[in-house]
Amino acid sequence: MTPQVGRRVKLAVELEWPGQVALAAESPAEPGAVVGYLSLAAGTEGIVERVDVDRPRSQEVREYERLKSLLDDFGHQMPSGSRGQLEERIGALEPEWLAHQERGLLATLRVRLDNGFVLRDMPEDVFTDV
Repeated sequence: MTPQVGRRVKLAVELEWPGQVALAAESPAEPGAVVGYLSLAAGTEGIVERVDVDRPRSQEVREYERLKSLLDDFGHQMPSGSRGQLEERIGALEPEWLAHQERGLLATLRVRLDNGFVLRDMPEDVFTDV
């Protein structure tokens, strides 16, 4: 599925919230009384309202990017020993960087279901096209 705003989708799986369901007016820091249990059936349809595309980065990927930038910008000014150590650290992080590049982008959706519920920050693979 290619997520697009305005596209009709349906839930591919059943969703359940095992935790407490509270009134929207209550502060999340102060748990209120349980008002019910929520379960949404697979096949429930709705419309995509927003698509956010991101590629989540691990600590190792962020460190690789930081060190690579440092080497690219200042490597020519570094003493050869320091530059060599930096290149070794970058080389050790390269497999994680390559795996990150292969994973591709992750889309999360905000979907307004026909029953009035809104699901936000949901992975695109939870939905299928109608």
